[in-house]
Amino acid sequence: MKLFECQNCGQRTYFENTLCERCGLALGYLAEDTTLTALEAAGDGSWRPMAFPDRYVRFCANAEHEACNWLVPRDSADIYCRACRHNRTIPNLADNRALLLWQRLESAKHRLFYGLLRLGLPLMTKREDLDKGLAFDFLGQVPDAFGEGPQVVTGHAQGLITLDISEADDAMRERHRQEMAEPYRTLLGHFRHEIGHYYWERLVRDGVWHRAFREMFGDERQDYTAALQVHYEQGPPRDWQEHCISSYASAHPWEDFAESWAHYLHILDTLESAHAFRLRIAPQAGHNPEIARDFDFDSYQEADFDRLIAAWPPLTLAVNSLNQSMGQPDLYPFVLAPTVTGKLRFIHGLVQASHAGTA
Repeated sequence: MKLFECQNCGQRTYFENTLCERCGLALGYLAEDTTLTALEAAGDGSWRPMAFPDRYVRFCANAEHEACNWLVPRDSADIYCRACRHNRTIPNLADNRALLLWQRLESAKHRLFYGLLRLGLPLMTKREDLDKGLAFDFLGQVPDAFGEGPQVVTGHAQGLITLDISEADDAMRERHRQEMAEPYRTLLGHFRHEIGHYYWERLVRDGVWHRAFREMFGDERQDYTAALQVHYEQGPPRDWQEHCISSYASAHPWEDFAESWAHYLHILDTLESAHAFRLRIAPQAGHNPEIARDFDFDSYQEADFDRLIAAWPPLTLAVNSLNQSMGQPDLYPFVLAPTVTGKLRFIHGLVQASHAGTA
């Protein structure tokens, strides 16, 4: 994620900010320009962005619920921004707890869309294209005092991503993480995983990459339901770490692709944050020159996969050590085996081809 600054006073600002803490001006995000901009009121509910003073914009309708700080052109027919217009179902906002959980979901979803737009990946709503469009259902009621509630299955089907809003409750998500024996479980991780299923349908299925996908990930025509049942009853293969990024990825080629896709987005966004802060890794112990690293490139624009993947281990070594110093578990508790790196390289090539219009 990039860093931003207030165009009025130079204060450093961040992606979710809605107000400059120094000068008090409103802030809004221009998705097409990857810019968080200070705003001047222009009347009639519209604003003039200081980053582009010849334009006039208004806030996404979900700003009313403190769930979005993205902007749309003043004359746009859409009342929702590039991220919010994909919502099909949201919780009952009259319920304060449901509103809070939805706000957390939207925060993670907007970070997802930040990356998708930076990569130039195809994004259409179901209204624009019923077959190829993308939509979200945020379902489920707030759990009761015993942590129980209606069963909602998080997943993807034909461009519709369903998320259980209880995942936005930290205690419930931790409970699910422990029940599933997962080392990592976050809202952003859910979004990046499920969008991987969507882009498998958009970019791989029945296309020029499909045969290569089967060679790399396996044949997705095997029974999906049966494969998941075997995974949950018997666990992953003993050598899963040699072939997959996570144990769940070993359940079925679709899940392997979605997990690898999610990690590819994790890597890009974290490397961009390292670049934004001008981090430099130069350990004071050991003699491995591969560990020393300057993050002096834009990961979202980097075509050379080798440069991306070479920068990742030094950064995770440093941030995992920082977490351990605070008594926290590793920020990135995964190992990239050579086969896994090959799968990430496949996804990088797929994304690059999509951006070039050749996927």
